[in-house]
Amino acid sequence: MRIPLNSEGVTNAVERIARRTPLLRDSELSDQLGRPVWLKAECLQVTGSFKVRGAAARLSALNDQERMRGVVSCSSGNHGRAVAYVAQKLGIPASVCVPEWVDPVKLEGIKRDGAEAVLVGSTFDEAESHAFELSERTGRTYISAYDDPWVIAGQGTIALEILGQLGESPAAILSPLSGGGLLGGIASVFAERTGDQKCRTVGVSAEKAAVMLASVKAGHPVELAEEKTLASALAGGIGLNNQHSFKLIKDLVREHVTVTEKQISDAMRYCATALRLVVEGGGAVAIAAVQSGIWEPTEVRDGPLVILLSGGNVAAETLASVLT
Repeated sequence: MRIPLNSEGVTNAVERIARRTPLLRDSELSDQLGRPVWLKAECLQVTGSFKVRGAAARLSALNDQERMRGVVSCSSGNHGRAVAYVAQKLGIPASVCVPEWVDPVKLEGIKRDGAEAVLVGSTFDEAESHAFELSERTGRTYISAYDDPWVIAGQGTIALEILGQLGESPAAILSPLSGGGLLGGIASVFAERTGDQKCRTVGVSAEKAAVMLASVKAGHPVELAEEKTLASALAGGIGLNNQHSFKLIKDLVREHVTVTEKQISDAMRYCATALRLVVEGGGAVAIAAVQSGIWEPTEVRDGPLVILLSGGNVAAETLASVLT
């Protein structure tokens, strides 16, 4: 299926449900890199992360029969919260499978928005396997967190907003990378819309949650053992039968960076103390790459840089642990 980028249906669905998030100038990082650095604050999105965009696009595309039967999804937290929120808005029954280690803030959000939360499995992949079985058994539509054309197109509306807010194409954008739906959608829009003013897309993975990066290096989707990480939103696999997001990342993203747990922790602290923004570990990996100095704009054309802060759903105990 062709990804419906820039389609009126996707844009309208996202605008009806999601928030147009601010693009914030970071003076300290601008001085550090000698060029304008902007932060796209998806941590201020209505459900606390960018995931509501893809959920809005996908659920709005369901036909009447699919809406009546309902939907099933699997999530490490943010996608599930987004599906629950959008499903409630549209009157669609929803079940969300989450691993047993899910952040309690995200679990509470799923329940508060009326979805059935199914805690199952000690890993994301185990929870996803159960979600596939539940979808098959009930006839409910499975809503992928990353490998779905509509979800990818919904996430791509971030790039459309950035182009409108900047008034030009950024020289580079750094984005968290997990299943690839987010960066795949963004990279696709920039590839289609920026012409000669190419935007360098940089995927930033957590060192302990880098399945997509390992897959790109291998040339095909692979599985890795799941590790505990501050960037729990990036945990889990990409599916060995990945149909869409892997190819987009492989074809459109030319630069990859990984960050350590300490660098993620330092970036979360920087966001909280210097920027007054609550950013979860998975949402902070892109700014961690710049703040730590492991990524610099070498061989990047002149122009502004954009860093995506993709989510802000984090338990108080976890945030406190990085602030002390």
